[in-house]
Amino acid sequence: CETCSKEEAKYRCPRCMKYSCSLLCVKKHKLALSCNGVRDKTAFVSVNEFTDLNLLSDYRFLEDVGRTADAAARHCIVHSPATKRLLYCLRNKARGCNIELKTLPIGFTKRRENSTTFNSVENKFYWHLKLVFPHSHAEYTLKGVPDDKTLADILKPYIDPVESDPVVCQRLKIYTASPQSDVRILMKIENRSRNSVRYNELDANRSLLDNLKGKVIIEYPTLFVVLKTLKSDMVVLGQDGSEPAENSDSESSSLSSVEEGEIQDSS
Repeated sequence: CETCSKEEAKYRCPRCMKYSCSLLCVKKHKLALSCNGVRDKTAFVSVNEFTDLNLLSDYRFLEDVGRTADAAARHCIVHSPATKRLLYCLRNKARGCNIELKTLPIGFTKRRENSTTFNSVENKFYWHLKLVFPHSHAEYTLKGVPDDKTLADILKPYIDPVESDPVVCQRLKIYTASPQSDVRILMKIENRSRNSVRYNELDANRSLLDNLKGKVIIEYPTLFVVLKTLKSDMVVLGQDGSEPAENSDSESSSLSSVEEGEIQDSS
């Protein structure tokens, strides 16, 4: 058993392939690794290991995708004028703040999750926000985050040794034990090829709105909180020696007309 290291393993997690000996250890490993226990149907399989079962699994997966897409296209909300008007207003307000906000079709997980709103009276965005802590294998979802709140204040309930929740503090102890100067906040640059994934580093002392200006956002922002002293495979634009940092905004917003049209039409 890879959890207790005491008993002989009886089960293997379909998701992360960890061996467990009992239901208790299964639950412990799911909690520790934030594992849902569901097999990843899109996980990479090399040609040498590809079998007829993998082929059948891929075929069924594509069938499920087709059924889901068809059901989403038939959904009444897709054709609702009120929904289209609301999304258009949200994108238009974001454009006025120099933010390229893209929305996905109904049926996509991020579209269903997104709770971002714009308050016309206060002239302020209240963002749906996701925080990811890779070193602790943890992520948290925040709703109604005002755009004038600084990133440092947003992170306080999670990594501040004094103000953070005791349960959260224990899970993110590698962050709370590190000095604040060691914390970096990154956001993935959208619309880049898979073999050229880059991240923008955000300023913790500036507001969420200031950090999002000039960026492309698909549905809602996802922030990755990493530590400088620990190894990370996230490459920050301008720090890998291949591209200058000042081109990050222009690169992130350089959608081709075809891609932009597809996203706009589908939304």
